[in-house]
Amino acid sequence: MTHLRFRTLCFQLAMAFLAASCVSVAFADVRLPSVFSDHMVLQQQQKLRIWGWADPGESVNVRFGENSATAQPDESGRWQVELPAVDANATPQSLIVQGNNTVEVSDVLVGEVWLCSGQSNMEWTVARSSNADAEIAAANYPLIRHIAIPKTPEFRPRNDVPAQWQICSPETAGRFTACGYFMARELFQELNVPIGLVNSSWGGTRVEPWTPPVGFQRIDALQDIYQSIIGRTPGTDAYNSKLSAHIDATQSWIDDAKQSLRSGDVLTPNPTYPSDLTPFTSHQDPTMLFNGMIHPVLGFPIRGAIWYQGESNHGEGMLYTEKKKALIGGWRERWQQGDFPFYYVQIAPYQYGNEDPAILARFWEAQAAVQQAVDHTGMVVINDIATIGNIHPPGKQEVGKRLAMLALKNDYGRSELIANSPEFESLEIIGRQLKVVFNNTGGGLKTRDGKAPTHFEIIGPGSAGFQTATATIDGDAVLLTSDKVDTPVAFRFAWHKLAEPNLMGSTGLPVGTTRGGEVPAFVDTLPIGDGYEIVYDLDLSKLGEDIHYDVDNSDSIESFDRIGYLLELASVDGAERTLFVSMDAFTDEVEKIGVPTFASGAHFQCSVESLDIYSNVDGITTGTGLETGNIEFWPNNYGPSNDSKVKGASNQLYDTGDSPSTPVNGYGSMQVHNFGAKQTLFAINKWNAGNKADIGIGNSNGDTRDWTFTGNANSYDSKRLRVYVRTK
Repeated sequence: MTHLRFRTLCFQLAMAFLAASCVSVAFADVRLPSVFSDHMVLQQQQKLRIWGWADPGESVNVRFGENSATAQPDESGRWQVELPAVDANATPQSLIVQGNNTVEVSDVLVGEVWLCSGQSNMEWTVARSSNADAEIAAANYPLIRHIAIPKTPEFRPRNDVPAQWQICSPETAGRFTACGYFMARELFQELNVPIGLVNSSWGGTRVEPWTPPVGFQRIDALQDIYQSIIGRTPGTDAYNSKLSAHIDATQSWIDDAKQSLRSGDVLTPNPTYPSDLTPFTSHQDPTMLFNGMIHPVLGFPIRGAIWYQGESNHGEGMLYTEKKKALIGGWRERWQQGDFPFYYVQIAPYQYGNEDPAILARFWEAQAAVQQAVDHTGMVVINDIATIGNIHPPGKQEVGKRLAMLALKNDYGRSELIANSPEFESLEIIGRQLKVVFNNTGGGLKTRDGKAPTHFEIIGPGSAGFQTATATIDGDAVLLTSDKVDTPVAFRFAWHKLAEPNLMGSTGLPVGTTRGGEVPAFVDTLPIGDGYEIVYDLDLSKLGEDIHYDVDNSDSIESFDRIGYLLELASVDGAERTLFVSMDAFTDEVEKIGVPTFASGAHFQCSVESLDIYSNVDGITTGTGLETGNIEFWPNNYGPSNDSKVKGASNQLYDTGDSPSTPVNGYGSMQVHNFGAKQTLFAINKWNAGNKADIGIGNSNGDTRDWTFTGNANSYDSKRLRVYVRTK
């Protein structure tokens, strides 16, 4: 009997537990994501997409104002409704969601909502901006609201994050995104409607982590990134195929291991888990911030997005344009709200260490190309409000105002505004003068300081590269001339990482970095035509123990006072590297100025005077009349000891100062250096090794600086040396 009672009691407890479990499942709380929370702003004049979670089978009713809709959760528990569009309303309302429980979101306004994203210059707060104390004290705008998405990298899409809307006040505004806040303030003052800011930004981040997979998928140039993503994503064909192959290999190893255990045979190590199957973990990896910081608000009705990012990608040139296409296209496709506006800020001039000054200029060009390639985008230029020593220009007020101008013109009916900076429109060659015409000038060009426009350069055949131009404003155009350029054919403007040009439109908006015209081949711009004659021409693919020049005019040369070397290298990837260096003659024996073979009798280790350097290779210090040149021409072996006391040379590294040794007919060195810059200008070593010779322009990487022991000659698709003299 006791046993029966115990069984009955157990049965009753089990049924009670089951009933409680069923109640828990059937009556679980309806839940909203944090972006739908007290003090929020909903986007006016768009269908209101609202979603959340409940148990499957539960009926969820959503009411806002006079509108309501009912939804059923799907198998995952997610539900979604769309309410009709409503007009802006500054009167607080409630959003009511009812299921087995009721959720009330209070103090809801309707107005204009903008997504704010990017890296540190978007994350930059009002409290860290110019005139911060006064700005914060005056930030009494209760109809401006802000929600900050926490820094959350995720490999898989995240549905929600903890976040809260805040009402703008002197107590809260200091923590708002400065770019977003100052834009919102301008819009509020112009439109007199509530403004909501969804701030999803993270300092130092690249563009790739903010981009969804579909963005990469749509861009041909980014297929390597897309394949890396799907190869790590469980369930894709690529992932399943790689994992199956690893499982098979591992199983085979296990079988071998069992056999080895029985037989005592040597066993090879087990297969390493493929690195391209491992999930991303860093916040800098592709898709990680889209999944963690954009996906939680994906689909929340917005007017558009503002973006300030690029510093972390600034060395990529035009590839960045493709990555921005992926970002914008991916967001638009996933948001399912059409081609919403996307406005972005061109990064500011900044030192970036010893980096080549043109790298940032090419990046600015890539940023500008986005607004030409992608509809409904616009770019803010800020080269007039930079802080060269600070990658975070604190004057975010003007940045926000310029972003607001783009929105006012394109999205809020202020068509009369000129919101874009002046842009290059056309180029006309008029004799020795270039006429560069701009649009969007607002009634003509001018300068901030009333002086002549700065940072213009022009180029033409024989001009020895780009030369600083004298610039004169002529209405919407700038006229360019230079005493050093007889026949100009192309120009560039603000083509330097530190460029803070003074040119602007009558609107006050600055002109951004640009260029135009057909730049001559680098070789055609060199001053070789000024009395120079070619002595030797050598296809370096024909290097060997005996040098046979393709052109040898040495017999016709009588006397000369300067010697020049032109080295042209083309890599297999198509990159062209060229250097022309000339100097006062270091010998009057023409047969000794070519490759210093044992047969030529050439052996020179000396300083050279009046060095002129021209190159298209990033990092080469160019200039004319330099007195810091030296050459190391010999057929000998040599060591790194700086026995000749070249200033700045190392005793341990092969560099600008080495020491010849025996055998005399040995390794061989043909090197020209600028020891003042600690640079090898060019080197051709070990020519008797043919396509395993050392050839390079600039300093080599690794254990040597003068290309010794690199054996890299076959890495060039073409390689050519020409030797010139200036005859007397």
